[in-house]
Amino acid sequence: MKRRRHSSRGVPWTRLRRRTSGLLWGLPTVPSPRGWARVGPEMRARIARHSVFTAVSAVVLSYALIGLETFLLVQLSFNGGQLTFAETLGAPNFPAVVGAIVTGIVVNVVFGLLVFRPQLEWFVSCRPADHARRRAVQRVPGMQLLVSVAAWVSAALFYVAVADDLTLATVAGVAVAFTLAGASSACLTYLFVERASRPLSIVVLEDFPATHVMHGVRIRLMVVWVVCSAIPMIGLLTVNAGRFTGLLPDVAGAVDWTTVVLTLVALAAGARVIALVGQALADPLTEMHLAVHRVEHGDYNARVPVYDSSELGVLQHGFNEMVKGLAERERMREIFARHVGDTVADLAISDGIGMHGTNTRVGVLFVDIVGSTKLSQDRSPDDVAELLNAFFSIVFDVVDHNQGFVNKFEGDAALAIFGAPVEIEDPAGHALAAARELADRLANSLDIRWGIGVSYGEVFAGNIGHERRYEYTVIGDPVNECSRLSDMAKTGRVPALAGGAAIEVAGTEAQEWELLGSRIMRGRSVPTEFYAPRELVNRLGSSTNVIAELLRPARKIVGANLKTGLFGG
Repeated sequence: MKRRRHSSRGVPWTRLRRRTSGLLWGLPTVPSPRGWARVGPEMRARIARHSVFTAVSAVVLSYALIGLETFLLVQLSFNGGQLTFAETLGAPNFPAVVGAIVTGIVVNVVFGLLVFRPQLEWFVSCRPADHARRRAVQRVPGMQLLVSVAAWVSAALFYVAVADDLTLATVAGVAVAFTLAGASSACLTYLFVERASRPLSIVVLEDFPATHVMHGVRIRLMVVWVVCSAIPMIGLLTVNAGRFTGLLPDVAGAVDWTTVVLTLVALAAGARVIALVGQALADPLTEMHLAVHRVEHGDYNARVPVYDSSELGVLQHGFNEMVKGLAERERMREIFARHVGDTVADLAISDGIGMHGTNTRVGVLFVDIVGSTKLSQDRSPDDVAELLNAFFSIVFDVVDHNQGFVNKFEGDAALAIFGAPVEIEDPAGHALAAARELADRLANSLDIRWGIGVSYGEVFAGNIGHERRYEYTVIGDPVNECSRLSDMAKTGRVPALAGGAAIEVAGTEAQEWELLGSRIMRGRSVPTEFYAPRELVNRLGSSTNVIAELLRPARKIVGANLKTGLFGG
């Protein structure tokens, strides 16, 4: 129940997160990892246009905001921290600042599109990616960072060129301020472009997954430190150093608005970068968590999109490869289990390779079809195969229902074990109950004759053969005894016989069987008591007549039916 509640909470959150992320690319929701392969040129062109629009909008707004913050701090530093309109937005050089911001925005947008355009054209064309394309897409965030730095250099040069009454101290202060602003802006640009270019990364890394780290998590954490700590502290130290050396005036009022505004700017910038870095780290981990949840519930088709070039991308690729391995392992286990049974497959996986085995007491059931050779002569191979499949399906269902294990199918016969390799209570009772149920199911389902033998005793249960080729089976006298009882059952009107050893140790199931007598069976030196289902004996008549029928040669009966008492010889 806990897992279901967890899943019910996770699904709506996942859908909301996908819708929110899809807005960045103009999609109603983010496609699944395999869904990207089905996105055609029209949809990719739409994604490209929307990504460019949102990226340009983000660059313009962030650049303008950071530019105004920088100008405000420069003015406060040179006027002694006076926060008035005349000393800030009303300053004579404010138009030059606006021109510098516009220049930086134009340079950033134009050169950013030139850098990004080849990758967008490839993305829209749906052409397969090669190694060079993968490297080019992975370098997009870094290239955009360099473009952002170049834009701020251009803005600083424009300001110095057009501003009035500049002194050496003013130029130095503007240079430091623009350098710090450019570093902060470049870090934010890197993070935002990395997120905006995820569709390209998903497609290009589908055929060339990330196997080594590029733009690692350490770099992102370094970005957080630079924006949240390094730049504000350097700015604060620079202001105090300027005041100490006399390049900047002392504080003019009771409040040092320079440090107040610098603190507020640092808090805002820190919030922006933490949001971007946190999302960049949380998204792949959240997707992987949900995929792990699916794998835990047996869904080996779960995959996560690989869009990150850091350690997270390597982890995404490694997770997908691990799930592929688990799916292949489960497929091989299923194939193996179909040949040897689920319990033996689990035993082999837990015990490993080797000749393992032990002595144990089990119930054994052997069922064999009468006249299978003649069936092969009278029917086509396809019909015989269909008949045997129906026969073995009934055998498997009945044995499994009674907590047994079908050890092997032998042509037209089957050997079932109760009590190995998994121990159960009253294995003899389960074997006897399975024999009665099997006789009833076969009599009402198939137009064939058969014989069932049930025995109980100590056997060796384990792997038999060679280290390079062996099988799980049971060896011991009970196996031989139930085979002989099956032969006896095939010769008369009683389809199921059980040895006295099974009846002696069985629980309440023993009351459903009636003693018919004893005889020395082929290959044995001591008499064996044999029993038949009490209900069947009552329908066939006296036990004396039943014993006599057992000793007669088998006769062909068409349309045999256990409930009418006409089965057998």
